[in-house]
Amino acid sequence: MKAVVTGGAGFIGSHLAKELLERQWEVHVIDDLSTGHTSKVPHGAALHILDIRQPEVEERIAAIRPDIVFHLAAQADVQRSIKEPDTDAAINITGTARILKACLSAQVRKLIFSSTSAVYGELSKDRITEEDSPQPISFYGMSKWAGEQYLEVFRRLHGFPYTVLRYGNVYGPGQTAKGEGGVIALFMEKLVKKEPLRIHGDGGQTRDFIYVKDVVAANLAAVDAGDGDTIQISTGNTTSVNQIARLLQELHPDHVQVEYGPARPGDIRHSCLANAKAQEQLHWQPAVTFRQGLAETYRHWFPHSG
Repeated sequence: MKAVVTGGAGFIGSHLAKELLERQWEVHVIDDLSTGHTSKVPHGAALHILDIRQPEVEERIAAIRPDIVFHLAAQADVQRSIKEPDTDAAINITGTARILKACLSAQVRKLIFSSTSAVYGELSKDRITEEDSPQPISFYGMSKWAGEQYLEVFRRLHGFPYTVLRYGNVYGPGQTAKGEGGVIALFMEKLVKKEPLRIHGDGGQTRDFIYVKDVVAANLAAVDAGDGDTIQISTGNTTSVNQIARLLQELHPDHVQVEYGPARPGDIRHSCLANAKAQEQLHWQPAVTFRQGLAETYRHWFPHSG
């Protein structure tokens, strides 16, 4: 099998590319390296340094002729989307439309699209399901939802197969402090620098944190399942920012100071995604608890810890 992983020099994409290679796939990474790094591209994957907004990406996908395209390339920083909505839309909407056009021309078997819980905005529900209507409160959430709609229209017009995976907040080794779900990586950076953990707001805001290896497993499950469907990839459990800080205080041998500051515009207060549909449609469920995943992430940053 042959795959293209857009954004494969980034956090989730590099983990996915590595797993595909271990399963003997031929892997091509498309990344403009604006936030990704060549060091993250696993050995054995072909790197194509391209911007998904440019026509050249269509030519390259046509030349590769992949079986599957995993589309992870995106502008994923909520705060940047608020400051630069035009850039956010160009990457997440125009770029996605160009990838879809390229897939159609290259007769790609299927596209698996990485989306986000940010499409729901501030829904006042304990656990969101795929039946709930998106109500984004950031341009990032809006642009990812628009990308989903492009996929559905492509399917209706051209019969093009896809699966949308809406992630909770993904975390794990190799994540940077930029982008969605970056609070854990940001805290790790602070620990390395021996600086206080800074929390925006009161720290009571919660997220459904999902470990990166579980997200990779969901992408692989979607290769042969979930056609034309939108599926949440999550734990169905919430963790507050304050809880993360407390767990890191347990893991870290030195004293960890916590500071609080103003809440940020566009940040969602609570977010938890049901995962029953993923279990039913993809035969997938998370294998890593938050405590296990956080400990594994901590060991990546502090490899000589106990």
